[in-house]
Amino acid sequence: MVDKYDKATRSRMMAAVRSRGNRSTEIRLAKLLRKHRLSGWRRHYAISGTPDFCWPKSRVAVFVDGCFWHGCPRCRRAPKSNQKFWDAKVAENKRRDKKVARKLLNEGWVIVRIWECQIKKPSTIFRIARALADARNRRAPFP
Repeated sequence: MVDKYDKATRSRMMAAVRSRGNRSTEIRLAKLLRKHRLSGWRRHYAISGTPDFCWPKSRVAVFVDGCFWHGCPRCRRAPKSNQKFWDAKVAENKRRDKKVARKLLNEGWVIVRIWECQIKKPSTIFRIARALADARNRRAPFP
């Protein structure tokens, strides 16, 4: 099918699309958090990097990284066409992730990064719960 827009116009239009509520990642993790009764989280909290889930009081931020977009070493499959573009895109996403993590760590946040392919693993909830417990222990006053 022939596109009715030229390449530059189509590129601008696609760049303006912002995704939220990705079923394969965020919504599945939200269901798991509810199932395991981990409460107090906010979605898309307005701090650097806009984490997918955030516990503002505990200062814990959870990012759910899509395997394709963030370059999962285990399961990402690079497209056969336009490889240079996609490799550069994923590399830029990784650079941005590191920059955001450094900024949040400097501001006292605990960061948990989860690959899309790891959401169903029991260790995922354990990692988040442990980060929350560690954050609570950090805040507790000494006797």
